[in-house]
Amino acid sequence: MKTLTPTELRRNIYKILDEVLETGIPIEINKGGKKLKLIPLSETDKFKNLVSRTGVIKGDPEDLVNANWEKEIKLDLP
Repeated sequence: MKTLTPTELRRNIYKILDEVLETGIPIEINKGGKKLKLIPLSETDKFKNLVSRTGVIKGDPEDLVNANWEKEIKLDLP
C-alpha cells in the first residue's frame, strides 16, 4: 500500500482519487505520525471475486455443524 504525506495528497488529489477508484487499492496518508486511509467504498458484492473450491471439505459439511471435539481437547488445565 502506498503512503503519502498531506502535501503529496494535496498536490495530486484528483490523480490519487482516480487511482484509488480505478485500482481499488487503498492509500495511506501519514499526518504527524498518525495514519489515515483512503479507500473506495464498494457498492458491489465483496464476495463476487471468491473462487469456488469444490472438494475442499471431505465428507458431509453438515457433520461440521455438530462436530464434537471433547475427546481431542484437554479441558482439565492446571
